Amino acid sequence: MLHLFLISVQITNRTPHTQSPANLTMVTGFFLKGFSNTREIQILHAMLFLLIYLVALIGNLLIFTIITLDHHLNIPMYFFLKNLSCLDLCLISVTVPKSIESSLSRSYSISFFGCVLQVFLVILFTGSEIILLTVMSYDRYVAICQPLHYETIMNKGFCMKMSTSSWFTGGVFGAMYSVSTFSLPFCGSKQIYQFFCDVPSLLRISCAETHIAIDASVAIGISLGIFCCISIAISYSYIFSAVLKIPTTEGRSKAFSTCLPHLIVLMVFITTGAMSYLKPPLDPDSILDLLLSTFYSVVTPTMNPIIYSLRNRDMKRSLRKLITWKVFS
Repeated sequence: MLHLFLISVQITNRTPHTQSPANLTMVTGFFLKGFSNTREIQILHAMLFLLIYLVALIGNLLIFTIITLDHHLNIPMYFFLKNLSCLDLCLISVTVPKSIESSLSRSYSISFFGCVLQVFLVILFTGSEIILLTVMSYDRYVAICQPLHYETIMNKGFCMKMSTSSWFTGGVFGAMYSVSTFSLPFCGSKQIYQFFCDVPSLLRISCAETHIAIDASVAIGISLGIFCCISIAISYSYIFSAVLKIPTTEGRSKAFSTCLPHLIVLMVFITTGAMSYLKPPLDPDSILDLLLSTFYSVVTPTMNPIIYSLRNRDMKRSLRKLITWKVFS
């Protein structure tokens, strides 16, 4: 199926559009943008990204391992956290290692197939994560506002369906964005003004005057994003309303200290992702594009393990048990 898709894209790129046939060439690859042309800054960027990647790698793998091994964490909240850790680890692994390798080797080229794969996987993991975060906010709403019905509503079958739906929907959007983007003709410069292949940067170097397919895909994505944001806002409004009714100051403080960091990281993830795709094109030399993409594709997957899990009392207790077992065994 993938070979058929690549062949169809190559045929489409050979088809004459508004440009003359002489200007349309076979696309074999692209060139990514570095954070700087100065060698010292390139090395600094590579070291910083390597440190961030190692933190995200260790944090997410640790959470995945703890939840898998500790049967006491076999509840819906931690089931979704394990899925979130997997998504975060996959998302950051799609973009950061390639960016590190490019900075160290000073070779910013990426093959056509590699670019297709990056677009597909980034959309798959970010789309899946937005849906999963929406489901997690609903899980917290049921746990706090309807505790007596929690086990009935958030049963194992429902959790499996929600998790599968998030991954499947992300895959559908990834395929839709990839097909609609790479069916466009590319002519002239192959310089992508981003440290990984993303849809806005590819549209900027496309020589097609209309992008009906990708515009439709973006419209559907925006609709889904708006629905998720509204659902999350409703869930957290009920949660905060219930928290304010807690009689003790200590109880309210504990609940807010748990919910507010979740909400802040979530808003950063959604806001920076939306701005990257909806803002008008900027000057190619603008650093804003790189910073926005860094927040939703690099910073958020690194912060999620700290915000969602490693501050959690049950997770800390399970981590201590795992360390103790390793030491004494």
